[in-house]
Parts: sequence; C-alpha cells; structure tokens
Amino acid sequence: MSTAAATVVTVRFFASLREAVERDAMQLTLAEPSLAGLRRHLSQCLNKVQAAALEAEGVQIAVNQTIVQGDADLTAGDEIAFLPPVTGG
Repeated sequence: MSTAAATVVTVRFFASLREAVERDAMQLTLAEPSLAGLRRHLSQCLNKVQAAALEAEGVQIAVNQTIVQGDADLTAGDEIAFLPPVTGG
C-alpha cells in the first residue's frame, strides 16, 4: 500500500471550454497523478456534457505550457490547460 501524498494541480479551461465547464480554473487533488487520472477525476466531478466537451476532437492539453500527446505523469504544482480546437480563417 502506497503512502504517497495526493498531488495538487491547477486545471485551466480556455475559450469555449471555459464556457462549457462554467469556470476558468479549478484546483484538484489527484490520487492518480497522470493525465489519464485527471481525465477520470474530471469525468466524475463534471456533468456528462461538460466532460464530453473536454474529450471532443481537436481539444489539446498543455502541461506547464507545453502541449502533450497521450498520457503524461503529473507532479504537485503542475498547471494543466485544456485548449479548444483551433480554427483558422
């Protein structure tokens, strides 16, 4: 059994995602410090529509201002940003 402390991170939502989740940021304590663990946590604390907005095609995630693909480990104090799909014109 692990005695490791839970990991506290800040999660930010930008543009249309901020509107979808009805907040610009949240501070979360994660028992599973990874992007996969964060996604599971968000799917439990947000409603289905809000959680679906974060999983939509084209949504990108940045950890400490660096775009990441797939899963990544998180550490205490990390800032995770959910960025909506970019549209051009």
